[in-house]
Amino acid sequence: MRKLVRLVSLLAVSCPLMVLGWEVHGHTLVGDAAARRLPQDAPAFFRAASDRLAYLNSEPDRWRERADQAWGPAVTGATSADHLIFLDLVPAEALQAPDRFTYLELLRQRGIVSPVSRMRIPGFLPFRILELTQQLRGDFRRWRAATDPRQREWIEERVIDDAGILGHYVADGANPHHTTIHAFGWIGANERGYATDPEFHGRFEDQYVLAHIQLEDILGKVPTQARVLRDTRAAVLQYLAQSHSLVERLYQLDREERFGPSTAGAAHREFAVERLVDGAAMLRDLWWTAWITSGEAPPAATP
Repeated sequence: MRKLVRLVSLLAVSCPLMVLGWEVHGHTLVGDAAARRLPQDAPAFFRAASDRLAYLNSEPDRWRERADQAWGPAVTGATSADHLIFLDLVPAEALQAPDRFTYLELLRQRGIVSPVSRMRIPGFLPFRILELTQQLRGDFRRWRAATDPRQREWIEERVIDDAGILGHYVADGANPHHTTIHAFGWIGANERGYATDPEFHGRFEDQYVLAHIQLEDILGKVPTQARVLRDTRAAVLQYLAQSHSLVERLYQLDREERFGPSTAGAAHREFAVERLVDGAAMLRDLWWTAWITSGEAPPAATP
């Protein structure tokens, strides 16, 4: 346990407090592709909002712009843990906690969370995705029930906003950096000689993606068949686990040829496209799941 605490403490010192994901270009690609791959049976107002859904995918990062940090850490610092999950540290049973507060208590009991440093919290990402998916389901349910045309328009605004914000966190999860303690360069023992520079995070998801990936590169690869994720938690955890399984592959590619604007490797491009496609497909499926299940009776309460 002391080893875990030392490792997380090192991470707290070495990582920036601002945890960004995909930057604006990558987030826009994920939101746009997801919206363009919605089934025709999705509400027309929602399908017509692809530009706004793409724009809103970056919104949670805008809340933490550096210019606002002087006003205090209420948003700029306190929400950083929503953007990541250190699956290297989190016990499987903690991910089954009913909510983020029970999750924190389970981590505290295991000695993984300390009240001293914010960065000792190994992330809330799956909980943030589940929270917003449930919130979006409620939005859709109220839209279905609304009879006042003005109120229905207001609810449509709420739907688009919540769906766009959800998109940010889903897109974050597609980048393996957001699932690991190695978010900003390799931490600890490094026999394989992986990159240790904190800039690696941005070199991959910002510089490389901006220079090499466009909407047409990912749109045609997003599966056309939308899924209803009946066990949403299991689907979200599987999605994040799949991304986490690619952490070393990401570092191996960077070791072969450093990620950046001039990177030429075909495997680097294939990796980035695949990650963005996975993010767009998962986002579309979560939106679709919220819509379909909003028209169904809630499951029976567990005794």
